[in-house]
Amino acid sequence: MTLSSEKQEKRESKKKTKPPVKKELPIYEESAGGLVFKQTKRGIVFAMIKDSYGKWTFPKGHVEAGEAIEEAAARETLEELGLEEIRLLESLGKITIWFRDRFVKKGKLIHKDISYFLFETPEDTFLIPHPEERVQKVAWVSKNKVLQMSFYKDMIPIIQRALEILK
Repeated sequence: MTLSSEKQEKRESKKKTKPPVKKELPIYEESAGGLVFKQTKRGIVFAMIKDSYGKWTFPKGHVEAGEAIEEAAARETLEELGLEEIRLLESLGKITIWFRDRFVKKGKLIHKDISYFLFETPEDTFLIPHPEERVQKVAWVSKNKVLQMSFYKDMIPIIQRALEILK
């Protein structure tokens, strides 16, 4: 070994090595939700919830093991709106969201696919908020204001599809 190669070796051994960066893998979740409407004397209205972030949106929740996605959408929609009766009309499509969990998996990166369905409920139906479902408020919103009221912009194509079906 020559003197210069010894110096080179010492220099290299003195270099600080950075610990490998751990790439965080997201947790995948599948959810389903519903846009519920009813026909009134004043026209079509949609049921909306004020979520745990204080934003107006639509009910949704996790698909349980062995549960069909349509069943999950109906169950979550009934629970979060306090409804007893809804009728499935058709699929409205799917959105994908990414976020950091605040409740169960605190701080973890979540990748969630949410399938939405259109449901109808009888005209005399009342909404009942359920705080245990992290729902702050519920309201019937006219079809003319539903796009403006919905906070989450990724819901626009889902809402537009529902409005198109109901024309």
